[in-house]
Amino acid sequence: MVDVMGHAGMAAAAVRWLRSAEAAPAAHVEALPRPELRCVGEDERAPVDSAEFRRVLGNFATGVTVITAPAADGGGSPAGFACQSFSSLSLDPPLVAFMVGRTSTTWPRIARAGVFCVNVLDESQDELCRAFAVSGADKFAGVAHEPAPVSGAPRLAGALAWVDCTVHAVHTGGDHLIVVGRVDALGTGEAPDGGGGPLLFHRGRFARLGPAR
Repeated sequence: MVDVMGHAGMAAAAVRWLRSAEAAPAAHVEALPRPELRCVGEDERAPVDSAEFRRVLGNFATGVTVITAPAADGGGSPAGFACQSFSSLSLDPPLVAFMVGRTSTTWPRIARAGVFCVNVLDESQDELCRAFAVSGADKFAGVAHEPAPVSGAPRLAGALAWVDCTVHAVHTGGDHLIVVGRVDALGTGEAPDGGGGPLLFHRGRFARLGPAR
């Protein structure tokens, strides 16, 4: 069984810019030096309108996940948020990555836990996704879940797949953070062959796969 409290220390080291009194000493984590945070000068901005950026990039369909983490230090409630920006990263070692906004109020809780579980949503779970996209609500109210085998992070019932991870490294990426996770365990849902397809997000709305051609 992996030492979850040790992971909390590693995550705190990886996100040193989040320094707090509770941060534990660094231990075996590929943490980058603390970046210099500054405003972007007007002469450095690309001539791209933010609305146009969203419109064009919205043509790239993505899967939808919910990233969850156990309550840090064994108290409080678990954390979770809906996330489109998830990807596999490396096969050897097995790594995945997700992106989260710097202003996220959920991310610091995941960082303190030091571990997380990626839940790949089924096409029927659009309402569940909406619930986890809301800030400040009790996102786990009425949601069936069980602890992931290594991290103890909530593994949501009905998800197509789950990936249980330890925070491995955190990088800056503009107004987002790029969180790299080392995969400790993973699996598919209860009915990987006969179940539904994935929940997709395309052009600002949920979508589903059409019939195979």
